[in-house]
Amino acid sequence: MQSVPLTTGDLHGQSERLRELGPIVPVRLPGDVDAWVVTRHSAIMQVLTHPQVKKNPIHWRAWREGRIPGDWQLISWVANDNMLARDDADHTRLRTLVSKAFTPRRVEEMRDYVTGLVSRLLDDMAAGGGEADLKRAFALPLPMTITSELFGVPEEERPELHRMIGRVFDQNITSEVAASTHESLQRFLSELVARKRGEPGDDMTSALIAARDEDDRLTESELVWTLILIIGAGYETTMNLLVNAVRALLTHPEQLDLVRNGIYTWNDVIEETLRWDSSIQNVPLRYTAEEVEIDGVTMAAGDAVLVSYGSAGRDPDRHGDTAHLFDITRADKSHIAFAHGRHYCLGANLARLELAIALPELFERFPDLALAEAEPRPLPSIVSNGVEELPVRFTP
Repeated sequence: MQSVPLTTGDLHGQSERLRELGPIVPVRLPGDVDAWVVTRHSAIMQVLTHPQVKKNPIHWRAWREGRIPGDWQLISWVANDNMLARDDADHTRLRTLVSKAFTPRRVEEMRDYVTGLVSRLLDDMAAGGGEADLKRAFALPLPMTITSELFGVPEEERPELHRMIGRVFDQNITSEVAASTHESLQRFLSELVARKRGEPGDDMTSALIAARDEDDRLTESELVWTLILIIGAGYETTMNLLVNAVRALLTHPEQLDLVRNGIYTWNDVIEETLRWDSSIQNVPLRYTAEEVEIDGVTMAAGDAVLVSYGSAGRDPDRHGDTAHLFDITRADKSHIAFAHGRHYCLGANLARLELAIALPELFERFPDLALAEAEPRPLPSIVSNGVEELPVRFTP
């Protein structure tokens, strides 16, 4: 089968087109890199649990042969030293250390802080008049502030960190920008580690440094790359999920009425958004350590595999003929937007908490909230699913 170019743009439309071609489809990634994309729920579950589908790029034939340049647009998703590129015992070791930041008790202890931050951000939004970019005014600063506070990133450094993380998710950047971002992001977090090592604080960066220095369970590279993963994923995904939820409700007012009238809950909104418009569309990459057959498709040893979580959420084999519709009343809202099993997102509980507080407060404060632009521009990413901005109107 001929490879299908996987480009940025209308990701869901593209996923539906790819899904029609089969459960596993050969694609051409940016930079003319060949891979398989797994599009259907059942096939993705097999890939996520298959013992010979790995995350470490040493299993990737193109990587071993030196055919992936250091300035590839997706280089930071491959050439890293965190859980995204580790398997088995190494993956478990790193996951165990990071999981301490996201225990149910620690997340619940943040409820009052999140509530207060939501209120302050909505106050600022109201003070700005009756128009705003909801993403910049609310959806971005909420998770970015929470994640930055959790890991001790100084307030004045957060905008630069946001710009760098944004470029990691942007596959329209030039090769030069990809290479410089890959280096500058490591340098930025290395400097944070150096400062925290000299002056530890009550934050997870200091806790991870202690694990590295006292027990020697983290190398310096693992420490830096773990911070890049957790801080970046900690706000980029929640930011887009919040925007996607608001956009879904404003374009489906009958669904919003069901929540306002108490017939359905905000949790129904959150879970249906995760299924229908997940903030992560595709996760690069996994690799076949040996020849693997899934759903009748044979992938050779050393192939690259892209997992399409967004496509799985709209799979009619899983959710029937209405899978493409946003419907908070559906009985089965199951999804794998947070992955599955040992790969399940550690920050899922925190993301749910943020949305469970932010959504009702937003619509209570601004009951006439409406979109000011019919078709916002999609993000230039094959990984992240969202829009560049979300202009809205409201009565302050």
